[in-house]
Amino acid sequence: MRNQKSQNGVGLIEVLVTALILSTALMAVAALQTRSLQYNGSAYLRSQANIIAYDILEQLRILSDTGWFEVGGAVVQPNVDQLVSVLPDGEGDVACAGRTCTVSISWAEPVEGDDEGDAEKATFEYVSRI
Repeated sequence: MRNQKSQNGVGLIEVLVTALILSTALMAVAALQTRSLQYNGSAYLRSQANIIAYDILEQLRILSDTGWFEVGGAVVQPNVDQLVSVLPDGEGDVACAGRTCTVSISWAEPVEGDDEGDAEKATFEYVSRI
């Protein structure tokens, strides 16, 4: 009889420990999911920058093939501002020296773990011979 009374509440402690372990694991999974979404957004912006740069370079190649690359000494360029408007605070620039063109694309990329909405400037620069 004495042994039964001393073991009251043992099952409740086991349930409490299990709930603690389970809640910790669920919090870790939620943090992992949040990081995954942040990295996915960053990868999307970088992919868009690659596509935009490729498009600009291809437009420049088409212009050079048709003989319209230079008009009156000024280089004819695609509408870069319209293309980079897809990116947050997107800016683009094309600089050509002879047949070599440099495409610079920059945009605002959210800072990890920053709740204030601050962003840092990410920049890609592509150099290609047209």
